Amino acid sequence: MIQAQAKTKTQATELAFLCPLQIKAASGEDQSMPRFEMVAYTGGLMQVEGFDFPVVVDLEGLDISQQQIPIRLDHQARQGVGHTSTVDIQNGELVAEGLISRDTSWARDVAKSGSNGFPWQASIGASVIRSEFIPNGHQVEVNGQSFDGPIYIVREASLREISFVDSGADTKTSARVAAKKADDETAETKEDEQEETEEEETASDDVNANQTIQAMRSQIAGESRRIEAIRKICGDDHRDIEAKAIEEGWDTTKTELQVLRASRPQVPAMITTDRPRDANVFEAVAMMNAGLQASRLESLYTSQILEAADKLRGIGIQEFCELACGQQLPRFRRDASGWLQAAFSTTSLPGILSNIANKMLLEGYNYIEDTWRRICKIASVNDFKEHSRYRMTGSFKFEQVGADGELKHGQLDEQKFGQKADTHGIMFALTRQMIINDDMGAFTDIPRQIGMGAAEAIADAVWGLLLRNPPQADGHAFFSNDHKNLKTGNDSILNVDGLTAAEILFGQQIKPNGRPLGIQAALLLVPIALKVQAQLLMNSLQLNETTTANKAKPATNPHVGKFDVISSSYLSNNSFTGASSKAWYLFADPNRLPALEVAFLNGIDRPTVEKTDADFNTLGIQFRGFIDFGVREQDYRGALKMKGEA
Repeated sequence: MIQAQAKTKTQATELAFLCPLQIKAASGEDQSMPRFEMVAYTGGLMQVEGFDFPVVVDLEGLDISQQQIPIRLDHQARQGVGHTSTVDIQNGELVAEGLISRDTSWARDVAKSGSNGFPWQASIGASVIRSEFIPNGHQVEVNGQSFDGPIYIVREASLREISFVDSGADTKTSARVAAKKADDETAETKEDEQEETEEEETASDDVNANQTIQAMRSQIAGESRRIEAIRKICGDDHRDIEAKAIEEGWDTTKTELQVLRASRPQVPAMITTDRPRDANVFEAVAMMNAGLQASRLESLYTSQILEAADKLRGIGIQEFCELACGQQLPRFRRDASGWLQAAFSTTSLPGILSNIANKMLLEGYNYIEDTWRRICKIASVNDFKEHSRYRMTGSFKFEQVGADGELKHGQLDEQKFGQKADTHGIMFALTRQMIINDDMGAFTDIPRQIGMGAAEAIADAVWGLLLRNPPQADGHAFFSNDHKNLKTGNDSILNVDGLTAAEILFGQQIKPNGRPLGIQAALLLVPIALKVQAQLLMNSLQLNETTTANKAKPATNPHVGKFDVISSSYLSNNSFTGASSKAWYLFADPNRLPALEVAFLNGIDRPTVEKTDADFNTLGIQFRGFIDFGVREQDYRGALKMKGEA
């Protein structure tokens, strides 16, 4: 279990996570101290307190500064247990060995409990140096495994200690403790007791041996009689039954029954059609017909389901519905109303079609670029009313406490920003024409297109608002000289000098009380045309720029690694007012100071599909897809625009 509060790439964070371990008796140089072996981390996903999404620790970035690190109980420094002798990364896993070397009650408890069979687990303590967020719809490969966002990747961490713990979230972890060797005194006592009983045991050996021989003779005689009876029942016509009966230990009654069944005349076998019963099979059939990639299908369904679905690949929608219902339906061309009534009177088909529509809606929703998630704060509202968001104004600064010990009250100033969610949606149907055309692909493609439309609606709202640069309550545009977050002219071109000017301007923002804002830029947002230039500025250690005023610039890049580069095709799309292929932006971490906010009703950030009754004039089945969200600008101090004019 990782225990963490902060997740920025500049703030160190303590973490701890569970692992399987083994403890065994010491060998070689020291028989008094038990040894342990453990798999500290398998390289996979972890649910971690303090992180709102799963976490993966990149083992390539884990710093193991020394081989001998402390072993504790429950991460308490005073509860020492021992130390490691080796810590290593093997086959994508963090493994460790060591000694329970401390002479403490906690060390003795761990060793004794382990030898009694208690299932100890382990937890690693480390400091997080840098982490990275992988958003929804993106995939990343870490530790030889592929993971889908949203997740956090701990890119750099430093191993500090390992602790024994008694329980954890990973139900697959296990531990085994081998008992320690008894001490010399206990061993001698047992030897004396053994010598005292040897004479008594020897005296009874002869009696026991005679009894054992007699029992063996009786058993052999009984087995001979059983085999002879089986051979008589089977005769010459059922040698296969005879062999199986002898091998599997059948009695005469079971043998006679099998011979009787084999002697009956054989009737022609009925020809039957295997019909899948699992609703997931039908969903997989639809996903296959929709053209989903094999890797995506394998992430959604088991191999058994995919194998069953593959046998139905390419079937039409009429046969699909009939199989899903588990009953024969009227012919649609003759009785369309009867077909619909019979098909949708079952409990299985409406649910299967709704699940298919929902999955395809989400597939389409995840197809569209969602870069806006990196620059916007994602929030939740519980109704469609106008909501207020309050920002820091400097009224909560700590003041010195006087001699009377009285603490002053902080004041919530009236600097606030609005937010409101609205519903966006559309209807779609399994129509009479689709059913007559027997086209399963048409039904799956419609919700996918609607899912893409839902994602585009959010993207259009976010980027349209950013590029439109609307006026604020003070009468000035969001990006303006009055707000000190806009720069034009040659100084605003994306290069080393322009980035320096942007960083300085961003750092000069102040609170309403005149104090420094104290928040630095974290994200560099650029159009597609500037993506390569931005990546070079963030990744290149050396500069290769022309001289200015006959003075050579420094060869070292001062901005390498400062900001996360984000690129969007929306920024330069001419269908949006204010679009530009030259303008670029700096943003603060939206969770610290949001410039834009996207709020979802009850936190549901994906479309919902519901089955509805068809209109009187529609012969078919209708569905509706909708999503509730709102987009609003927040604090202009959280973003800076560089116009990039030549």
